[in-house]
Amino acid sequence: ILCSKFGFNIQDGKLAGFNSKPAHIREVVEQSLKRLQTDYIDLLYQHRVDPNVPMEDVAGTVKELIKEGKVLNFGLSEADATNIRKAHAVQQVTALQTEYSLMTRDPELEILQTCEALSIGFVPYSPLSRAYLTGYINEHTKYNPDNDNRPKLPRYQPDAVKANWPLIEILQDFGNQRGLTAAQVSLAWLLDQKPWIVPIPGTTKQAHLQENLWSLEINCTASEWKELTDKISMVTIVGNRY
Repeated sequence: ILCSKFGFNIQDGKLAGFNSKPAHIREVVEQSLKRLQTDYIDLLYQHRVDPNVPMEDVAGTVKELIKEGKVLNFGLSEADATNIRKAHAVQQVTALQTEYSLMTRDPELEILQTCEALSIGFVPYSPLSRAYLTGYINEHTKYNPDNDNRPKLPRYQPDAVKANWPLIEILQDFGNQRGLTAAQVSLAWLLDQKPWIVPIPGTTKQAHLQENLWSLEINCTASEWKELTDKISMVTIVGNRY
């Protein structure tokens, strides 16, 4: 599936705000089609809701692009329930991409229910919380500031990582009892939440790719997942995600 996004105003390679004006959406789509050397985009996401452009106008523009055959499906990213419903009323929303993991469970409050009610697929990004849930990072981890923004995020500060480590220990203990890694447990837990949830873990290593794929084969019982969820729910997460 070929996906692309619109909605950011990029100036000189830097984010300068939001821009989901109809003309800009069309400009971005044409640029994407040219760069990707394709006639259509399977799934076109709005990066973030633009407070200056009515969601109905955004959805209407994508609807026109779908009629023109340049886009096949419409998606949103980090949209709240109200905007999801506004968009869906104009053009069917196929997927919502929002951060969701055992460490970031905000979507459980309202978003997942909205997606289920409207038959919208849910695509969790950062399902391993930017490697947090792999157990590979700790309070001593050094990051490359040139291409890694984690040092700027509150949750990745040394004190926060140390405070959140009990969650990793719970994952590792659960996994060790079943011959699984913390990453596999985290992904399998997500996949078990709803059949229409499709996490998108990223990696640069083939070994990690295979490790992630094996999570598809994990079949824990409902009581096992409940036990894990209950234990993790008792851990207070320190540090905001942004």
